[in-house]
Amino acid sequence: MSSQRQDINAAGGQFAAYRLAGTGPRDGTELVWAHGWGHSHESLAPLAAAMRPRADSWLVDLPGFGASPLPPGPWGTEDYADAMAAWLATLPAAPRVWVGHSFGCRVGVQLAARHPAAVSALFLIAAAGLPPHRSAMTRLKRLPRRLMFRTLRAVTPEGPARDRLRERFGSVDYRNAGAMRPVLVKAVNEDLSEAARHIQVPVVLVHGDQDSESPPEIAERFHALIPGSRLHVLRGFDHWNILTEGRHQVTHLLGELLESLR
Repeated sequence: MSSQRQDINAAGGQFAAYRLAGTGPRDGTELVWAHGWGHSHESLAPLAAAMRPRADSWLVDLPGFGASPLPPGPWGTEDYADAMAAWLATLPAAPRVWVGHSFGCRVGVQLAARHPAAVSALFLIAAAGLPPHRSAMTRLKRLPRRLMFRTLRAVTPEGPARDRLRERFGSVDYRNAGAMRPVLVKAVNEDLSEAARHIQVPVVLVHGDQDSESPPEIAERFHALIPGSRLHVLRGFDHWNILTEGRHQVTHLLGELLESLR
């Protein structure tokens, strides 16, 4: 599989986009693939390859990931969405489906809400973007660690010592984020409920029932918030293997969405 890379400048950001041409008769619909946090277009390339008989694809390295340079500042997902909308507006007119995984779903929700004409539909895999509803038992288990962090933070001055404290108590993503930490902090603290309510295009949500990174209840709440959306919870898949072991089910559902848009 070979793809053509283009380096894009849009809305103050720079990023790489990879064009993957389809192999069969198509109706002109294009797929735009947006990866999860800490990944690149390569994590979605096998899925895009599987869809080649049905559609052309664009695979994006979002700013700060893969081959793309850092965003010019501590972007929120709305900034990513604005950059994607500015780029898509330069392309020849065509129906386009935004296919996002995890962080890419956050950007897709913002894109459809802020720029209604940018895409014709959303296909959201392991969607994130709503604060998780944790059980009382889970909150209780997390409480001692949170209290310890808050206590130590209160007596630690801003600087290298506090940075080390954040690394010690932060998530794996936080520890690995480096210069992208301000972006990560914004993303994990956002609530896209209002944006979801404003989406007018067709939306399909696909989620694994074993997803602990973004629990299925988040997809269920997105489903309730987004008018006319469809939800498919796939048994036996988690946040990551839904892209690999779940490839056939995911591409089947994506194909159904393409058929419905004809």
